[in-house]
Amino acid sequence: MSDNHSTAITRRRFLKSAIAAGGALAVPQIIPASALGRGGVVAPSERIVMGAIGVGGRGSGDVDWMMGEPDVQFVAVCDVMKSRREAVKQAVDNRYGNKDCAVYGDIRQFLAERKDVDAVLIATGDRWHSLASILAMRAGKDVYCEKPACLTMAQGQAVVATARRYSRVYQTGAQRLSELNHIFAIEMAKSGRLGKIHTAYADCRWRGGMRHDWLPAQPLPPKEEMDWDVWLGPCPWRPYNSGYMSSGWYNFYDFATDVAMWGAHTVAQALAGLDMSDVSTIEFEFAGPDSTIMARLSNGLKLVLYRVPGDVWQPCKYWHGACGERFDGSEGWAAAADGYSKPDVSSPALLEEYKKVLAEYAGRTQRPASHVRDFLDCVKSRRPTVAGPEMMLRSMSICLAADICEQLKRNLMFDLLKSEFIADPDANRLRSRAMREPWAI
Repeated sequence: MSDNHSTAITRRRFLKSAIAAGGALAVPQIIPASALGRGGVVAPSERIVMGAIGVGGRGSGDVDWMMGEPDVQFVAVCDVMKSRREAVKQAVDNRYGNKDCAVYGDIRQFLAERKDVDAVLIATGDRWHSLASILAMRAGKDVYCEKPACLTMAQGQAVVATARRYSRVYQTGAQRLSELNHIFAIEMAKSGRLGKIHTAYADCRWRGGMRHDWLPAQPLPPKEEMDWDVWLGPCPWRPYNSGYMSSGWYNFYDFATDVAMWGAHTVAQALAGLDMSDVSTIEFEFAGPDSTIMARLSNGLKLVLYRVPGDVWQPCKYWHGACGERFDGSEGWAAAADGYSKPDVSSPALLEEYKKVLAEYAGRTQRPASHVRDFLDCVKSRRPTVAGPEMMLRSMSICLAADICEQLKRNLMFDLLKSEFIADPDANRLRSRAMREPWAI
């Protein structure tokens, strides 16, 4: 009896203490169905908490794309331009029916304060892609970064090293690697259905050339409206001019690349269909300013970096539309580009296996036909993404080597394994650019 009596007293005292503390045990608790993941709502424990860095045109579109995934919760946006961050904050708040989305004008403050963020979207101007990725991964964030992922080979190598050191999931925004028509063309090349591949093509359309001057100074806008110093980031100091805003910076070497600007969309697609396992060197043949560049791989394959100037939507002999790739083999060819209902092939018979080829790819890789979904799944599983840092570095190195070939106006031999040019000090010096303090890697 004494044992039962002691137990009863203990329970009474416990209940009295609980009631005194607020009656937590005296009143039944009602847990919302959303907190348990019911009613089609993802439970908080399964959500990926995200922030966005750089929310201009492409960035705002990416945020909207990602918010369409049920397990994503955006909690903060960061942009040097107040109008942009406020506009995307409103879109995020409207989506979630609250006013919780925080805004930041400086990436350093954002990364220092938001310990709750699991992953970030980076859609800044190209000059910031590599540095923002590195800073975010150092802060413990997984990264989805838009293309081109770096302005130099040295920056790309630093992204790879950082992802490895901090064990971060990284996806570069080469989204066509996750689109059905491009997957089909790539798989046709990889599976041997086109025979032995001898040539691949990537759309590296000429954009009009790069400017090496800079625009005249204009009065600076108020810092709270647009922080020019942070906008420049690691680039050389240049006076403020509104002509750089929106897409104006695309045409200036200080802030962008040439071949790599467009090639960042397409070279990864071409490489995905090739056996690169035994490629050690690549020879780049200079054919004249703004001309198509032929890259000859050490295993005998040819990679054609298509450089014909003009409207990106005008037809060409390899594909129609923009951002295309093509594979030529001994038994036929296949090509895909934006705006296709089905890929182009050398024979209608090759399209008869369209669904089978895509089903084989899905079964073998277990990847979705969505670049964002692939990234989110990998954030949860921790497996490599379809467009991870090593793939990014390889494709960007080829693009940037082609840039250097065009700058120096001569043929170059590139060691893909060492990421350096063979016996060419001038070319090797162009593998990196000075980065302005305090924004150096």
